[in-house]
Amino acid sequence: MSEPTSTQASSCYSIEQVATRTGLTKRTLRYYEEMGLLPPAERTEGNYRRYSEEDIQRLERVKELRDLLGFSLSEIREILNVEEERGTIREAFRVETDENAKVAHLDRADELILQQIGLVEQKIAALEQMRASLYTKLERHREKKQVLNHLHNN
Repeated sequence: MSEPTSTQASSCYSIEQVATRTGLTKRTLRYYEEMGLLPPAERTEGNYRRYSEEDIQRLERVKELRDLLGFSLSEIREILNVEEERGTIREAFRVETDENAKVAHLDRADELILQQIGLVEQKIAALEQMRASLYTKLERHREKKQVLNHLHNN
């Protein structure tokens, strides 16, 4: 691969630029590539990684799923793979002319969506369980404080 031209350079970013823009370390970027969360980066003739705007958007999605929603890296990889497959199905549906084939595409997309809903429901159930546990601890502390206050006042 040759060095990017000036028009390519505006949409190609070095690992340092991506790290700065996303707030991720260069090591994390390399690790995400190894884990399959990010497709292998294009390389310059000097073997430097070059990232696209699409790569940066994908990294932002990974960060959102990891930091905001608390998904594990393996869950994130599964989510991203499903999203990619749904995109492929969407394109196939768009160009398909046979109605039965369109229905089959929609059926597969529905299966994928239900798979993602299952993952989200598991996460919600775990969070609800954690919340209930924390409320139980608060209640125990409240009861202990009442006992201690009662002992102190007597």
